Amino acid sequence: MNECIFCKIVKGEVPAAKIYDDHDVMAFLDINPATPGHALVIPKKHSTNIMDTDERTFEKVMCVVKVVSERVKSRLNADGINVLQNNGRQSGQLVDHLHVHIIPRYTNDNFVLRFPRASVSQEDMKKIQEKLSETEKPAKGSDWV
Repeated sequence: MNECIFCKIVKGEVPAAKIYDDHDVMAFLDINPATPGHALVIPKKHSTNIMDTDERTFEKVMCVVKVVSERVKSRLNADGINVLQNNGRQSGQLVDHLHVHIIPRYTNDNFVLRFPRASVSQEDMKKIQEKLSETEKPAKGSDWV
């Protein structure tokens, strides 16, 4: 983890414009913001993505995402908020440390977020549903599924 930029930020080796900091989680402004106030929320404990992050850490991160989102929206008078989290290069993850983007949205901000639509047949949809619905042990501490 010596080369992880976010771990260096946690250690204080690289400066960051921190907007939230507790024992487990930190939030700071993105140095290449999509819009003014674009922030990143990270766990202080290194993990690459949501698949290798323990549930308790991810839960703490998401609680901070909510707090920071509310703060960004109200204090910066944002009209909306995008919350994004990428896993792997193909999804757009550029830093191999779990992070959640909080992007304030403003009327006419010129930020475009699009989801091209895939054409999936009803037969393929059913196959996908079957694969994803297989019964597995719920996540530790989870009361759903």
